[in-house]
Amino acid sequence: MELEAALRDQVGKAIGRPVPQAPITKLKGDASNRSYYRVGTAPESWVLMVMPLDASKKSEEASKGEPPKELPFINVHRYLERLGIRVPRILRYDEPAGMMVLEDLSDKTFEAALEGGKHREELYTRAVDLLARLRAQAERHVDSNCLAFTRAFDEDLYDWELHHFREWGMEAWSGKKPTDAERAELDRVFRDIARQLAAAPRGFTHRDYQSRNIMVKDGELVVIDFQDALQGPRQYDLVALLRDSYVELDRGFVDAMLDRYIATFAQLTGERIEPTGFKAFFDLLTLQRKMKDAGRFEFINRVKGNPGFLVSIPASLRYVRDAFERRPEVSGLRELVAKYVPELG
Repeated sequence: MELEAALRDQVGKAIGRPVPQAPITKLKGDASNRSYYRVGTAPESWVLMVMPLDASKKSEEASKGEPPKELPFINVHRYLERLGIRVPRILRYDEPAGMMVLEDLSDKTFEAALEGGKHREELYTRAVDLLARLRAQAERHVDSNCLAFTRAFDEDLYDWELHHFREWGMEAWSGKKPTDAERAELDRVFRDIARQLAAAPRGFTHRDYQSRNIMVKDGELVVIDFQDALQGPRQYDLVALLRDSYVELDRGFVDAMLDRYIATFAQLTGERIEPTGFKAFFDLLTLQRKMKDAGRFEFINRVKGNPGFLVSIPASLRYVRDAFERRPEVSGLRELVAKYVPELG
């Protein structure tokens, strides 16, 4: 009851009038340490983000450096708003209480809007165009005050994520540890992949631009969960969107959307992207990202006690297998990991 009173009090202060009778609903959480509540009933409703008071402002994902001085959600939100990207409106932030009052975007995620498949091409075209616009704008408007420009997908981070897969997607998943020789080979190949990925030019990257982090409200696409944004290659957010562990797409459609991104980006910037190399890098990045996702989902299950993402491991592994087929130069890695994860064979 104390929490409910505090939530209503935050909304009252945000809108300038009390809401003593507003119903409160706890919303389904994600893998983070934040909790979300809906106060009120649409169209008179708001969403409260509740953060643990002892939580660090540092990303839960592996990252370097000290925790930022400002809440990353607010910092990156300010930058995206300046770029003209639709993000949820912040009505109030009470830092001592660890509570933020946000615009209620409803429960209609991009994933939910795809149900039935009727509007698939239209929705993905819009999401890809939005991503191209975001990236083009961000490359023109570099801002050192935005946290996303102070951290990056470097060689060490890519390598850490690949070993996160080794630890949780291979070892914990199979119950077996690689031999010393196998471990040395994994270390070598993972570092080589990380080096290749880190060598690409970097720019503003959402990091998790997928179907559950885009909302559909009044016909608009609204971007959420951007607090871990950093510097990464142009293909990274495309992998998150088009190789989404929650919505599987056939490769022909993925290629069409990659072509759409290339064309839209060229229209916005005048820069022509060579498609063959762009797609080959997309496939190598898919290998890295979806390995990481498979391991992360198992980590969330075993360490955080949340089994809800286990159902998405098979899709992640199918993407990895497809990427292996498109990048035959890493067939030795495929043979090795398939000893522990047969689905990749």
